[in-house]
Amino acid sequence: MRRCYLVCYDICNPKRLRHVHKTMKGYGEPWQYSVFFCNLKEIDLVRMQADLKDKMDIKKDQVLIIDLGINEEQSRQSAIIIGEPLPELETGTIVI
Repeated sequence: MRRCYLVCYDICNPKRLRHVHKTMKGYGEPWQYSVFFCNLKEIDLVRMQADLKDKMDIKKDQVLIIDLGINEEQSRQSAIIIGEPLPELETGTIVI
């Protein structure tokens, strides 16, 4: 079963920041530069966490993962956007 997650990160070093951003592109869609919406199976969540830990400095950087539940449509609609709207959702299969 898939669950939706909002992943936000604060990475202090520009090189690590680029690596984390590139990693997150493989797991979800960017809503803002350091905010991603992900729809993941449990094993993919574990893999994402391991990949992020490998790319970040645990003592200086931070990643916040918020569980939004299993209903993707409801999770997306729960976001309130002020200003520039989110990019259109790309449909199709994403292979991780």
